[in-house]
Amino acid sequence: MDYFLEIFWGGLTRGSIYALIALGYTMVYGILELINFAHGEIYMIGAFTALIVSTALAMAGMKGLTVFILASVLAVIYASAYGFTVEKIAYKPLRQAPRLSPLISAIGMSIFLQNYVLLAQTSDFLPFPGLIPEFTFMQPYAHIIGSTEMVIISTTALIMLLLTVFIKFTRMGKAMRATAQDRNMAMLVGIDINKVISSTFILGSALAAVGGVLIASHIGRINFYIGFIAGIKAFTAAVLGGIGSIPGAVLGGLVLGWTESFATGYVSSDYEDVFAFAFLVLILIFRPSGLVGRKTIQKV
Repeated sequence: MDYFLEIFWGGLTRGSIYALIALGYTMVYGILELINFAHGEIYMIGAFTALIVSTALAMAGMKGLTVFILASVLAVIYASAYGFTVEKIAYKPLRQAPRLSPLISAIGMSIFLQNYVLLAQTSDFLPFPGLIPEFTFMQPYAHIIGSTEMVIISTTALIMLLLTVFIKFTRMGKAMRATAQDRNMAMLVGIDINKVISSTFILGSALAAVGGVLIASHIGRINFYIGFIAGIKAFTAAVLGGIGSIPGAVLGGLVLGWTESFATGYVSSDYEDVFAFAFLVLILIFRPSGLVGRKTIQKV
C-alpha cells in the first residue's frame, strides 16, 4: 500500500507541474487559437533565472526560505517579461496572417530561445539547489511523500484557486473570457484586446516560471533542453484535457502525471512516454475534443 501511495503522490506532483505549464498553452489558445510552442522555453528560462538568483543570494550569505521566495519572485518577473516580449515580437505582427505563419514563428522562437540559453550557459546539466526546505512535521510521511512534493502540490492547488477567482471575478479576467468568446465583439464593446492578449502571455509565463522553479528544485538539475521536453508533455496535457479549457488543462496534467508515474512504477521507466502518448491517442480517437472539451459547431 505504501508503494502505491508513493507512486500516487509522485504522479500528482508530476501532474501538478504539467498542469501549471499547460495552463499557459490553453489560455493563449483560448484567446488567439494559437499554440505558443515557445512556452516550454519560458519555463526553462524561469528555472535558469532562479538558479542564477539563488546562487547570487547564497554567495551573499542568505539561505533558507528567503532564498526560495526571492528566487521564485524574480524568476516570475523575468519570465513574464520574456513572455510579453515574445508576444510583441513574434506573434502580434502576424495576427492577421494565415494560420501557418504564427505557427512557424512560434517554432522559430522556441529554437531561438533554446540556442540563446545554450550559448549563454552550457549544454551540460547544471546542479540546481534544493530551495524548498524540509518540514519537520512531514518526516513521519517521508517514505510516501516528502516536503518538496507537498509544497509543489499545495502551491499548484493555491495557484489554481487564485487563477479561478481571477478569471471569474476580476475585470481583466472577464475581459479575457469575452475576448476568448468573440474577439470582434469584445473590441466593439470597448475591450482593449491587445492589453488582454499581452496579459494572457504574461500570466501564462508567470505560471510556467513557478513550475520551472518547483520542478528544478525537486529534480536537482537543469539544462537548456528541459523546456522542450516539459513543453511537449504540457501541450499533450492541454490536448488531453481539451485545448482551450482551463479545467481541462489541469485534469489533463494530472491524468498524464499519474499515467507516467504508474507506468514507471509497475512496468518500466523506459515505457512511461509510450503509455502517456498511447493514452492520448486513445482519448483523441474516442473523444477528439478531449476529456472536458466541448465540440465546436461552425455555422455556415
